[in-house]
Amino acid sequence: MAQQATPVRRARLGRAIGPEPTAVSGVVLLLPGGDEVSHRRPGPVLVTSYVRTLGRRLMRAGGAEGLVAHVVHYRFRGWNGTDANLLSDALWAADEVVRRYGDVPVCLAGVDMGGRAALHAGGHEAVNSVLALAPWLPEEDVAASPEPVKQLAGRRVMIVHGTNDERTDPELSFRLAARAKKANREVCRFEVHSDRHGLQQHRHEVLALAEDFVMGTLFERGFSRPVQDAFAAPPPLGLRMPLASGFGKSLRR
Repeated sequence: MAQQATPVRRARLGRAIGPEPTAVSGVVLLLPGGDEVSHRRPGPVLVTSYVRTLGRRLMRAGGAEGLVAHVVHYRFRGWNGTDANLLSDALWAADEVVRRYGDVPVCLAGVDMGGRAALHAGGHEAVNSVLALAPWLPEEDVAASPEPVKQLAGRRVMIVHGTNDERTDPELSFRLAARAKKANREVCRFEVHSDRHGLQQHRHEVLALAEDFVMGTLFERGFSRPVQDAFAAPPPLGLRMPLASGFGKSLRR
């Protein structure tokens, strides 16, 4: 009896969140978290996490302007060392956006390991901005190459990290942001004081900040004053910008 071939796993884009506009003018690719090493299929928890809540919020804010948001469904749960599976899937997703929607600006918005994938894939020609929420980053090792940042040149980049993150050291994202800022002034980083990896304690403020950034980068709405200040401030000020309690509750400008 012939042995049945194992089907090849493929990344895919989830259905567009909310109604898809007739004319697409910007796309957000939502990159969920993952594991450092795992060849298992991602479970539904990865897909229905923070990124879907973020996607719904962004669609309410930008759907009328032609925004489309998709969750990227990975082939594997893990980054898996030099295979960098989540990076490959993020790059595939950006290619798929170009195939489906043509020449429209793309924001990569990633959480946890998806944040790392967003940062790595930021050099894709369709990407104009990267949002990394509590990005998982490897511990620095003198024997290993540092996380790349040159691909972020010409992109607007925002990193958001809780100061009490128990999964990935927020100092790692600060140091990455500092290196990126040397080559690209359009980099900022917000610190969510006392919040942990899940960014739940100040969830409303984080989501409001993400909306501010994405709408500003994709549709040139103009950033709120705190975001303007974060981009303009020299290091380390613009890379340790505190996220104010209540951000987003009042008129921003």
